[in-house]
Amino acid sequence: MSTHLREVPLAGMNFVLAGAAARGFVSGDPEWINLGQGQPEIGALPGSPERITNVTLEAGDHAYGPVNGTLALRTAVADYYNRTYRHGAASRYSAANVAIVAGGRLALNRAMAALGTVDVGYMLPDYSAYEDILDRNAPRITPIAVTEAGSDATSIEAIGKAVADAGLRALLMSNPRNPTGEVIADDDLRALIDSLRECGCALLIDEFYSHYIYEPDASGVFGPAARPVSAAEHVADVDADHVLIFDGLTKNARYPGWRVGWIVGPRDAISVIERVGQAMDGGPSQVVQRAALAALQPSYLDKETAAVRAAFANKRNLTVAGLRAAGIRIDVEPRGTFYVWGSLADMPAPLRT
Repeated sequence: MSTHLREVPLAGMNFVLAGAAARGFVSGDPEWINLGQGQPEIGALPGSPERITNVTLEAGDHAYGPVNGTLALRTAVADYYNRTYRHGAASRYSAANVAIVAGGRLALNRAMAALGTVDVGYMLPDYSAYEDILDRNAPRITPIAVTEAGSDATSIEAIGKAVADAGLRALLMSNPRNPTGEVIADDDLRALIDSLRECGCALLIDEFYSHYIYEPDASGVFGPAARPVSAAEHVADVDADHVLIFDGLTKNARYPGWRVGWIVGPRDAISVIERVGQAMDGGPSQVVQRAALAALQPSYLDKETAAVRAAFANKRNLTVAGLRAAGIRIDVEPRGTFYVWGSLADMPAPLRT
């Protein structure tokens, strides 16, 4: 490699896909099954509305758009959060609390670039792209590991204590957790937000799997939860609480190829994120934002996400049962996402690596 370039390793998913492509893999080939890429299927699901396949553009859509997204889409996202999580709340989100960004990783990169010189806590394990995003912003930000999956340290009290003891000014985490499937919800999520508020720590929470939530019935069989999970439900003041929420249409509406993500948070933070975007990416496509307006219609989105929870609850149960039957130990019962965090420790050699 040229001496003026740094060594950038392939992320796990891309490493596998590159190796498969070298051996003849082509997307759609019936001779191959791709179990590695983190996207839902994009076709019809039982109970889901028809897939959006057309968009009618307006003349202005051919121009550069606002760096933080169009007013129409930002308003639609704010309305979604108010309708779903803040019914009856005195403090409500507006378009000024929303930045539309071309995908989740770019949204996270914008937010990290907007941070000052701070220590940032993160969970172990968590979304693999976090490592490079954190590294890219060093030494201005210093990553500090907080907890490990499946340990007693994942309690809300332990997280709060770790944040306070380390004097962290930001905590980055996914919820539901990628890749363990752990979920912090209801009173626990409220308690986490309250404890971070008390110690002056901002919460940067990746909620791309917020609708992939499962609940056990009386017999312990997991089914679709009644509703999604979001920190937005427990924010006291949308402009005073230092909570940044990352989500989009990628997973919950099953449109990963659109690359429509968003950041929801205090308007002063969204304003800084806009200024970062002016230099980093210039703003999202107006074409996909026009299409996204249809996907965010309440009659469409609510039906779609209900279908997602039902379909993926069945997939979750099938996957967990199959892995256990194969001898793979599952210490963390997945209650969200579409991942299972299994251990090969009890498998025979050479499989237990």
